[in-house]
Amino acid sequence: MARFLVTGGAGYVGSHTVLALLDRGDEVVVLDDLSKGHRAAVPAGATLVEGRCDDPRALEAAFARGPFEAVLHFAALSLVGDSMRDPMRYIGENVAGVTAVAGAAARSGCRKFVLSSTAALFGFPERIPIDEEQRLGPVSPYGESKLMCERALDWAERIHGLRFASL
Repeated sequence: MARFLVTGGAGYVGSHTVLALLDRGDEVVVLDDLSKGHRAAVPAGATLVEGRCDDPRALEAAFARGPFEAVLHFAALSLVGDSMRDPMRYIGENVAGVTAVAGAAARSGCRKFVLSSTAALFGFPERIPIDEEQRLGPVSPYGESKLMCERALDWAERIHGLRFASL
């Protein structure tokens, strides 16, 4: 049995991940501000910490329930069209969230991080299916924000040993 922190665990993908972890017998702490997710979506058996990923108090409350085997980060603004109307909000919130959570993970001794990323990193792909060797070229602020998140996590890995995978 392991313990995991799932950000955005009250959303669709996050809540299903929480359920799968609980079904395996793992312990799960969810950090979610409930702006897009729903309290009722957090499966019974998980601990909910309500707050934003970039809020130091919420992060402190969540990481106090560790130590965690890994952080699974699903919290993000994710609507491409909306990002075109409000690009700075998307870039600011998505990057601030991942850097705050990754920093807290590194400080707590957690060394594994999974980022819910996007195929929007590749813009207009040269071929389908898209593989990781294709040229990166986001064409939306949402895709750009996720690319920035991946680059920030690369630095967290280099400097702090926080190993990460991007979905």
